[in-house]
Amino acid sequence: MDFWSRLLSPLSSGPSRKDQAKDPAKRLHRFEKEYGNLLSTWRSSSNLSQNVEAAEQLEIRLQELTNILSDETRRPLPHPCIQYASMKQIYVPIGKIATISYNEWIIKEAVLFFATLIESEEEAFVENSTFSASLTNLLVRITGVHSVRLGLDTESRVVELAFNITTKIRLDPSILPAWFKTQSGQQDAPKDSHDRFEGRTQRADFPLFYILMDYIQHEGKVGDFARTGLLYIIEAASRSALLEQWVVESDLSTLMATGLGALYSQLSRKLVIDHQPDALPPILALSDYEHPVSNYEIVSSCSLEFQSYLDTFLNHLLFWQDVLNHCKSVEVKTTLLEHFQIIFLQQLLYPSLLESSDIDGGSSVAVLTYLRRILESLDHPDMINLILHYLLALPDTIPEPTSNAETSVSDARKRKSMNLASMLAEKTDTSATPLLFNLVDLILACLRSRNQQTIHVTLQLVSAILKKHHKYAITTLLRTEVLSRTRRRTVGAHEQEIEYLMYMAGLLGGADTLNEVYENVLRDTLLRLESHPCSLRLVAPRSASATQEVADSLPGAPKEVSAHTLRPDDPLLNSMLDLLETFFVNPVETNLSVTETLVWLGICGYMSIEGWLSRHPNDYVFGDDVADADVEADVTSPLSDETDPIAGQGVDPSETEENARIKALTQCRRRPRWSQESLPRMLDIVKRLCDQVTAYKKSIPRFEELVQQRRESFQAADSVQENPLPVRKEPPAQQGTPERQKADAISRSASPSRPSAFEGFAQRLLSELGTPSRTGSPRGRKEQSRSSGTMSPAQTPSGQSVSKPSPFAPMETALSPRDKSGNLVGRGQSPIGHADAVQDGFVESQAAAFAAIDQSILTRRVGLPSRKKMTPIPLDFNKGPVPEPAEAEQPADAGELESTAAEGNDTREEEDAAAATPTTETTASVSHIATNVIIFQSFVMELASLMQIRASLFDEVRFM
Repeated sequence: MDFWSRLLSPLSSGPSRKDQAKDPAKRLHRFEKEYGNLLSTWRSSSNLSQNVEAAEQLEIRLQELTNILSDETRRPLPHPCIQYASMKQIYVPIGKIATISYNEWIIKEAVLFFATLIESEEEAFVENSTFSASLTNLLVRITGVHSVRLGLDTESRVVELAFNITTKIRLDPSILPAWFKTQSGQQDAPKDSHDRFEGRTQRADFPLFYILMDYIQHEGKVGDFARTGLLYIIEAASRSALLEQWVVESDLSTLMATGLGALYSQLSRKLVIDHQPDALPPILALSDYEHPVSNYEIVSSCSLEFQSYLDTFLNHLLFWQDVLNHCKSVEVKTTLLEHFQIIFLQQLLYPSLLESSDIDGGSSVAVLTYLRRILESLDHPDMINLILHYLLALPDTIPEPTSNAETSVSDARKRKSMNLASMLAEKTDTSATPLLFNLVDLILACLRSRNQQTIHVTLQLVSAILKKHHKYAITTLLRTEVLSRTRRRTVGAHEQEIEYLMYMAGLLGGADTLNEVYENVLRDTLLRLESHPCSLRLVAPRSASATQEVADSLPGAPKEVSAHTLRPDDPLLNSMLDLLETFFVNPVETNLSVTETLVWLGICGYMSIEGWLSRHPNDYVFGDDVADADVEADVTSPLSDETDPIAGQGVDPSETEENARIKALTQCRRRPRWSQESLPRMLDIVKRLCDQVTAYKKSIPRFEELVQQRRESFQAADSVQENPLPVRKEPPAQQGTPERQKADAISRSASPSRPSAFEGFAQRLLSELGTPSRTGSPRGRKEQSRSSGTMSPAQTPSGQSVSKPSPFAPMETALSPRDKSGNLVGRGQSPIGHADAVQDGFVESQAAAFAAIDQSILTRRVGLPSRKKMTPIPLDFNKGPVPEPAEAEQPADAGELESTAAEGNDTREEEDAAAATPTTETTASVSHIATNVIIFQSFVMELASLMQIRASLFDEVRFM
């Protein structure tokens, strides 16, 4: 072996690359070699954007350097490669290579290289000014306008790198000077020198800040990294006076407000509320719901494009809320809120409300929906106060004066904001303000609209305000009055009203499951009452005190809610009660909204329900009847021995006090005289609607059974949603010889089958409606008439059970073809087996006939019953619980509906002819009315549960 062979043989059989990585010296040698090759390739290439081979070599070298550094960070010390990168500042030429390459793959590898150095947390790369200058220059150049277009993955890595730097700054504020440098050289200024800041802010002062600002409106991971990183910078501003001053003077507030306005402007101006055809709720599917018409101008709410725009807008709005939550600086927070009010509220949101109309195809529906989603999404008290304080035209309050050192920046920013507002006001009409037309005027006007969708979304908006921001509704949306120390309702009157409502609910059917349903309603009502922001201070005052401290300190925020009640002449209440008058012909969505809003009116713990929902104690009238005499006798009987001379001459004071307590208890248990005229309008409407249901039972055939079927349909839909049905498997094929299968078929068909529940229901339907048999049909036959007129095998027409052979066998014999020997032919069935087949066909034909009858009834259109035709339900709630509601009488046949409807139409025509201005009667299908009956019954139980839970939770009932 020669000299060169002996020299090269150890190298050829040397350790692998994995073994070299374990040795720090060999790892450093490899790192230096890769870095040298990188520099030589770069210097030998004149134009990387055109030289594909050189760009590929640079990408490979960068990737190799990153892999070495990443592997070294996972190994024990020493880390010579990281020390070499810091000492030689190799990140400077790498940043230049990526900047001038205009190659996405090189840029991506350079970003990964910088990220690896930062994650190593060695050699203080993040605190190094040279490192920060090189990295910020790279980030600014690759994200600029004239840079190469980056892919989503590369863009995500760039923003993630910027986010990692802000995380370091948040954990260690001493890192901030390396990344934030003002051009005036005042980064070393004292923390309290607000007045030393001069000049306008520039992007070069804090490039990382503006890089994140450019990406906050992006979706997905990119937007999340950018928004969170910006939150960390704003949070750090409270610990640096210079950064706080810079943020206030920067265009952060302007960019955020204009960005929010741009996203709001992208939303459709005209909207209709709709549902996907394959995801229509059962309550709408079982009604007269019709999909609204949408086109290129009027957008449907279930459109995927619209949902994407709306979600983007709401996400940016939530980012505003997150910024305010993380911001510890009062100056920055005030600046943001001023821009939010001037640019977004005054220039965009309020003008869209002012210009909306329900005539031009749904602009009112659009803006009211957007406002509701805004109020439902936000929780920050400052933003809620700005929106509702401005739109409801609440009076302004002057904030308490503060020192000049604390308000100089905010005053400067306020002047700048007012200048911006005046500049924007030149392009818009500022003559209309909330002082002339506010949100209350818009809501009351929309509730009088003829567009049902406008009414629906308006009620949803009112419900959202009552649910989350009730204190803003007092004295604005609601006409209330402050309660003094008045009498509470007695336990006797309370039980009387609960029995009244539950009796009305029982009249609507479903007595078998009424108690179970009412228990569920009670639990839901209790949850609503305990979670209401106003009631929270009554139920759990300690947990509510922390949240109330923030809201109490807001300038212009309304005071905390005190005891109040709703006046019976409240316009909002009466508008909703007007809608309740025509409940059964209203759209289902309108009824759901109006009932929910009425319930939310009484959820607040400080709202007294006396006078508008229950009778006022001042209106109680007790009759001088025998019951009163019995009460006096019960009160005086325990003290009859006081006047006995044997018992003594004096009266024990304790017995006198006990006598007074017993008398007070007995007095409170008395029931006031029941008078329908003395009831609040809401309870009176409940009675009239129940009278309408009773009239429907008399005029519509099988109306009560149809309502029960509808109730069972809803219960089945709920059970399917909670417990999806398993996939049904096909039964296995029968095994055995043909003789065995034939014997099994004969044994199964020998015994008569038990009539199904549907068959019994169908026969009972025929007997009730008097439906003629199939002999009257044009194509009827004698054998068919004989079979169709028979009852089930176990019953006679009189209802008595008898033992009787199956009537289908003779029909089978008469109709089945036979061969010469008398055997059945055609399908190879025995006579008994063929009888089963004929019986099944008969049941199916009868089922189809019954379904057709039901469908004909459900599709008929009827209006509201005439008051002249209605028979009021007799009520007596004076002496105790009323009996169970009796079943309503059923009509004799199906033709009564037509005759009754004809009579109703004749009567209504006479009334219309007598009227000066004829009106068009609103009609609905029987199916729609049945669904509304179920909704109305649930609403009545919600009112009863509201009274019952409030009485126990807020101690509203007087027992003595």
